[in-house]
Amino acid sequence: MPTVSPPLPKGEKPKRILFTGGGSAGHVTVNLALIPVLQAQGWDISYMGSSGGIEKQLVGRLADVAYYGISTGKLRRYVDLQNMKDPFHVVKGVFQAYRHIRRLRPDVVFSKGGFVSVPVVLGAWLNRVPVIIHESDLTPGLANRIANPFAKRVCITFEETAAHISGGKALHVGPIVRSELLRGSVLKGLQWSKLLPGKPVLLIMGGSLGSKRINEMVRRSLPELTRTYQVVHLCGKGELDESCSHVKGYRQYEYIHDELPDIVACTDVVISRAGSNSIFEFLALRKPMLLIPLSKEASRGDQILNAESFRKSGYCEVIQEEELTDEAFLTALGKVHAERDAIRARMRQNELGDPVGRIVTLIRETCGE
Repeated sequence: MPTVSPPLPKGEKPKRILFTGGGSAGHVTVNLALIPVLQAQGWDISYMGSSGGIEKQLVGRLADVAYYGISTGKLRRYVDLQNMKDPFHVVKGVFQAYRHIRRLRPDVVFSKGGFVSVPVVLGAWLNRVPVIIHESDLTPGLANRIANPFAKRVCITFEETAAHISGGKALHVGPIVRSELLRGSVLKGLQWSKLLPGKPVLLIMGGSLGSKRINEMVRRSLPELTRTYQVVHLCGKGELDESCSHVKGYRQYEYIHDELPDIVACTDVVISRAGSNSIFEFLALRKPMLLIPLSKEASRGDQILNAESFRKSGYCEVIQEEELTDEAFLTALGKVHAERDAIRARMRQNELGDPVGRIVTLIRETCGE
């Protein structure tokens, strides 16, 4: 279990922290891992994100965390008419964040990144509230690059990321793993998904929004997959396919919340995108992976770098999306399955340490404790 600083002394006024980050589940999960730890220490916690993004859904499930929605603009890397409107949304968001932060008076702001975080970081800077940023990927995202000049420290997952952070602000803390994932039950996972013990379970995750291409390929390959595996497919909102609901040993869900630790516990092999938070969680749980990173056309290429780092360490096989065919997919998956024991052995050699404790200590130091 992580070792963190002791609770605040009885009777002392609680410190206040404002979290931000969103646009995808990956920009929220680190915050979700930190919030319960700080709550247990008596912190007053609030969250600022977009008015209708996935971060509002995820944070809304937490008790005693006030949520503040603001206007946001998306930092696109492609031509779109919305690009002309988004700067105005960002400016509006900065003023909204400034007013909220002026009233809330947090002692520190913790930003996980994503386009929603930029107005919050700027609003904090205008209020002279110290900002800590967290960067999960090997190279910083655009939002964090914009926010870096306004932050005191940048927590990084990969040591190599320090070369991309200016001002000597980088602090290597390692990967953050949600503690609830470590408490999953194999039996509960099998019972909830109505699967049988004894046959390997394959978990497929295309990211919080799903992946249409991966979904289609998996469903085409179900006759081959279900010969070897029982399949749990997280396909994204609106991506369920009722024509496959009759397939024996195949379970599809848009998204799984409370039951996810149990589902991951009973999983033998994972097919996933290569977002840093997810793949480090699978590493901590010793789950061999087949990674299909987002292409450079659909992203800034961060997932390609993440996947290559894991491939070199022997934790996974990788297929680039441009090379994704049904045959290549089944071949690579077969290789992961055949080598799963050796992959797990390499994973057990990785020591994650206590990144949550390091970040909580940094937060308290930033507040002057």
